[in-house]
Amino acid sequence: QVQLVEFGGGLVQAGGSLRLSCVASGRTVSSYGLGWFRQAPGKEREFVGAVGWSMGITYYTDSVKGRFTISRDNALNTVYLQMNSLKPEDTAVYYCAAQYRANKLSRPLVDYWGQGTQVTVSS
Repeated sequence: QVQLVEFGGGLVQAGGSLRLSCVASGRTVSSYGLGWFRQAPGKEREFVGAVGWSMGITYYTDSVKGRFTISRDNALNTVYLQMNSLKPEDTAVYYCAAQYRANKLSRPLVDYWGQGTQVTVSS
């Protein structure tokens, strides 16, 4: 079993930055693709970005490319999401996710989810 706990959400003005962290426990996640999804009120949970398990290649949804950066530190069992130039439409609950031997995560195939952290961007 893997437990994922997110940190770093909060309230920020448009144009600002936040850094989310997700710490895994229970077992090493070096064999897991790690990533982030988000869910806004009334909308489905959507893919934001991921970093693959094997070569560390990163993937992003188009709406965050150039603004968000995902990275991982296997020694710390942690994945990060640096969010810059935030927009009100980035407001959502952000979920950390782990999928075994994955590069780009797929929501139906995610093995473990965090509890979520709220990100609110004011205009």
